[in-house]
Amino acid sequence: MVGSSSASDASAAVESKTIAEQVRAGYAEDDEGIQMTEGAVAHRWQGTAADKKDMSQLGRVQELRRNFQFMSILGFGCTLIATWEVLVTTLLTSLTDGGTAGLLWGFIIVTIGFSFVYLSIAEMASMAPTSGGQYHWVSEFAPKPAQKFLSYIVGWLCFTGWQCAITSITFLAGTIIQGLIVLSNPDTYVAQPWQGTLLIIAITCFAIFFNTVLSKKLPLVEGLLLVLHVLGAFAIIITLWVLAPTADAKTVWTEFTNAGAWNSDGTATMVGLLSPIISMIGFDCVVHMSEEVKDAGSTLPKALLWSVAFNAALGFLMAVTLCFCLGDVTSILSTATGYPFIQVFYNVTHSYAGASVMTSILILTLTSAAIAEVATASRQLWSFARDKGVPGYRWLSKITPGSNIPLNAVLVSLTVTSLLSLINIGSTAALNAILALTTCSLLASYMIVISCVLIKRMRGRPLPDSHFSLGRWGIPVNILALCYLAPVFVFSFFPAATPVTPSTMNWAIVMFTGIMGFATIYYVAVGHKHYVPPVALVMRDIYEQ
Repeated sequence: MVGSSSASDASAAVESKTIAEQVRAGYAEDDEGIQMTEGAVAHRWQGTAADKKDMSQLGRVQELRRNFQFMSILGFGCTLIATWEVLVTTLLTSLTDGGTAGLLWGFIIVTIGFSFVYLSIAEMASMAPTSGGQYHWVSEFAPKPAQKFLSYIVGWLCFTGWQCAITSITFLAGTIIQGLIVLSNPDTYVAQPWQGTLLIIAITCFAIFFNTVLSKKLPLVEGLLLVLHVLGAFAIIITLWVLAPTADAKTVWTEFTNAGAWNSDGTATMVGLLSPIISMIGFDCVVHMSEEVKDAGSTLPKALLWSVAFNAALGFLMAVTLCFCLGDVTSILSTATGYPFIQVFYNVTHSYAGASVMTSILILTLTSAAIAEVATASRQLWSFARDKGVPGYRWLSKITPGSNIPLNAVLVSLTVTSLLSLINIGSTAALNAILALTTCSLLASYMIVISCVLIKRMRGRPLPDSHFSLGRWGIPVNILALCYLAPVFVFSFFPAATPVTPSTMNWAIVMFTGIMGFATIYYVAVGHKHYVPPVALVMRDIYEQ
């Protein structure tokens, strides 16, 4: 247990012990006479014996249905991250800073770097398969004096990252719809920001429908969407292979671009890494669904790592195909659609219908990603509220009977996305900064949690047992992950080009600092009195004094 000098922390610890004891002691029967823990779902939804053991050790009640298995959670991770879709839609960033060579070599570097990050996360997910994810692990693995505060801050980082992620993906889908209309009606339609905002809200509402009315079918839906994710990629790739002229291999792999007027091609390429980073960040999404996965301690690491490998392979194939089939780069960068890939599709097919069909595949897959992102964001928020980490935690931590979903947290995700989308009406630059918060917030959470487990390892402290362990490779893998994360975190705050003006500035650094400042002030003023660090509930032999 965590020792604390403050009376409020001591009372929180006592309350936490009481909660943990109640979790283990209280049993009742549901309407069908099935024995279940008070406040939990029916026995048949509580998973395997290993799941029950994990929940008991974590001091948690099983409140969500464990209806995800390996293939459905694999589909969840693959469709949410949408690697090839994000590479295609953020092509403008890559071509401006780095060019085709920067995109291809950058994607390879990012994939290798993130592989160390996700190996570290997969191990922690196996040690503690909980919807809290990073903030729970920080609570367990950080040095004792810092456990409560650091886990609280990481909880806010994850909340910020995943709520902004919904806005990011729906913004892409909505504005691509506008770009497609521009392509088909160049003389009669002028895209307006308020229209993009309405599309963002509409797509989010569609995702909310799947997360509420069809919540019990979500695993099946995610499995089907995985098929769309794969078939859509090959439909586009094969079309480009057959119809598009191909560029010279030497040019594609060796010529870097510095259209952002940076001091060197190297700096430009680092700035352009944002596109590959966005396409590979966020595979911790499956962790936040862990309390809905059967045999989570064993299934999660496999699903996480396989989804990383699968999406990386599909993304690399798409990146190579695009780079060889771009055609005249200058013309596609100046397209009126706002998205170079739409112009590439039209140039290749010479058909509005053909380009529309290919673009519609992306709209559908990005919308499917939004469905999964709402699920992830709402579970993370619900888990954090369960530990009293946010204002209104009593309301946010409620689970809807029958459907067994955190409905209030889902509705908050809709509200947050709708409010953030309104910024697009006044300033696209401000909205882009909010979108950048997804990247820097999640990168920061990865850095903190991996640093904590690395410190624990280097001090020779025991780690919880797990189905997936890095063993003696743990320290080098953790160090390599941090060596990768540190520079990309810094470059995530860079603007796309110089000279920097208020309209081109990346204001994410200001917003990131503001949110972390708010979280810190709220913790000092109020949060420390209520927040229950997850480690206070944990019952493991290695923590017994």
